[in-house]
Amino acid sequence: MSKKNKMFLSGVVEGFYGRPWTMSQRKELFRREQKWGLNAYLYAPKDDYKHRMYWRDLYSLEEADQLTTLISAAKEHNVEFIYALSPGLDITFSNPKEVAALKRKLRQVCEFGCRSFALLFDDIESEMCASDKEAFSSFAEAQVCVSNEVFLHLDQPHTFLFCPTDYCAAFCSPSVPLSAYLNTVGEKLNAGIDVLWTGPKVVSQDISVASIDEVSAVLRRPPVIWDNIHANDYDPQRLFLGPFKNRPAELIPKLRGVLTNPNCEFEPNFVAIHTLATWCKSSYTQKDVPMDGDDGSDYNPHDALQLALTDWLVEFGRANQPDGSGARGSKRDEEEPMQTDGYEPGPKDNPLYTAEPLTLADLTLLAELFYLPYEHGPTAIVMLQELHWLRSDREAEKGEEWRRRAEKFDDMCGAVVQMFNRLSNVPNRVILYDLYNYICDIKSGVTMAKAYVKTLGGRTPHPALALTDDPEPWGFRGALSGEFQRMLPSHGNRDLFRSPPATRVYTIRPCTPKDQPEVMKIFKEMQTETQQKIELVGDRLVEGHVTPTQNCSLILDDASGVCGYVFALSDAKTAMTKAQYPETMLQDYPSVMALQIHSKVPDHTAAKRLILQVLSALRDSGSKGVFSEFRSNDRRMFDFLKTLNVFQVLKVEGLPPNLVMMGTKL
Repeated sequence: MSKKNKMFLSGVVEGFYGRPWTMSQRKELFRREQKWGLNAYLYAPKDDYKHRMYWRDLYSLEEADQLTTLISAAKEHNVEFIYALSPGLDITFSNPKEVAALKRKLRQVCEFGCRSFALLFDDIESEMCASDKEAFSSFAEAQVCVSNEVFLHLDQPHTFLFCPTDYCAAFCSPSVPLSAYLNTVGEKLNAGIDVLWTGPKVVSQDISVASIDEVSAVLRRPPVIWDNIHANDYDPQRLFLGPFKNRPAELIPKLRGVLTNPNCEFEPNFVAIHTLATWCKSSYTQKDVPMDGDDGSDYNPHDALQLALTDWLVEFGRANQPDGSGARGSKRDEEEPMQTDGYEPGPKDNPLYTAEPLTLADLTLLAELFYLPYEHGPTAIVMLQELHWLRSDREAEKGEEWRRRAEKFDDMCGAVVQMFNRLSNVPNRVILYDLYNYICDIKSGVTMAKAYVKTLGGRTPHPALALTDDPEPWGFRGALSGEFQRMLPSHGNRDLFRSPPATRVYTIRPCTPKDQPEVMKIFKEMQTETQQKIELVGDRLVEGHVTPTQNCSLILDDASGVCGYVFALSDAKTAMTKAQYPETMLQDYPSVMALQIHSKVPDHTAAKRLILQVLSALRDSGSKGVFSEFRSNDRRMFDFLKTLNVFQVLKVEGLPPNLVMMGTKL
């Protein structure tokens, strides 16, 4: 199949850690994909033993029948079934028997009717065994060599995907363009094989056109996005019901496809998959002056979410039990559950309980409470803002505004409880049970918050909700994991409601001679971490052998002391004992900056202010550019500086392999 005839892959990857979906759930997925216009399914459940841990083992007759039936079901719904194998945990790439085992396993799946495959090398150690080190020059070459051989053995299947070990920009050292691993993949991987990519991070908040152009140039092909924006296998307390967003539709012609790796629970993925399908069908129009929030397409995340929730509401009304009774198409499909056996209450008796029907407003509230990894929904934000104000503005507690806002918060908490009650009574119990732990948790959380606000207002909450020194177990959440988290210095620093934390105050000030011992302590800790001995111009500034330019020696400190520093010299040549770097580089970047930020500093804003202040002083001194040197395995600082978006990696010929240069024009 030529590149021109390759279809845009759109669909789902079952690639999470945890209990795999059932065969019936996968068949339902195929039905939904066909209905919504999606066309692909990547079979890669991490906890299927014969997919990953025991990848060499062939399937039994019973397992073969199940997979054959599943592949046939995908074909019936025009869904491309892509079977993935993850041999990276223990494969010896240079052993012909291992390659033969790979071929034998995939040939067996071919016999089931599968015509599309993937080899995944994600989430594995990058250290090769002794045999592979003798046979291959790099880990990337070993993976590519085996993948190419298997691809050709399968006689160029419909689709063949390759997941690299460095599958996102954050894993690429020192950067995507300069990654030796990715460049090897781009140069040597067969052109018929497509590459999976998650974006800037494992779970990417945004995926920009520029970032895709960058990685496409290195890979020499457009990537297939493995999108983890709705994945929740890393946190059992989180569920994501927000829309597919922060991926401009302009990406579509620049990609080979998009596969979402969603929540572990099957039923809540209705929204994630539905909104992805809407995005894939959106059209893009280039605009000379795009408006804020307008990427030039007709895709609107809010509208897509409402469309998905409207369709999902219908599913909640279908009677369905975990044992399959009342499933789609059965006689009980639209029946109401029996309430009584003819009992009629008397005039003085309690009336019969009547379940309130679930509404679109309830589902909208649910989605906004469980939105996206980096973003709460609008209602959740308002609730957090109100509680924050109510608990902080103590002097206004008895005022009219406080009472009005307390009442508003009480009503919002009541809406969450009402949503919980309505969800608890829906006919479709299968959906409910996938949601139940999450909605029970949020109901408990808002109920405790509601009781707390009552206490602030001088009212007495229910005894079970009273905030005392000896609370009930539901008054302290998180079990052992919560205890550990509360002891860690970073706990709460990534709360979506407020970042950075208000409890930590940083000061930027000039460096004094008294600071030198603490500066050197940070400097030596960095050297211990990197364990690379290489002479840097910036080291002479830190060690005090060269005096920094005026206003270019600053310290970042907090209550515990010095936690970062920046030293800069407007004319780097004056600190060089020899011609260390090319004259062409020094013409564009004549100044040098030495910087380190301690790992205990989570606040990127403070670090960025520190750096920008020194850059401003260099600009005032007449400099037109500054470079900074880093040891190549100083990954922590690379990752930190990437988030600041101040420096770029410089391509400088003749640098030692263990040295990376970053810089910026002034």
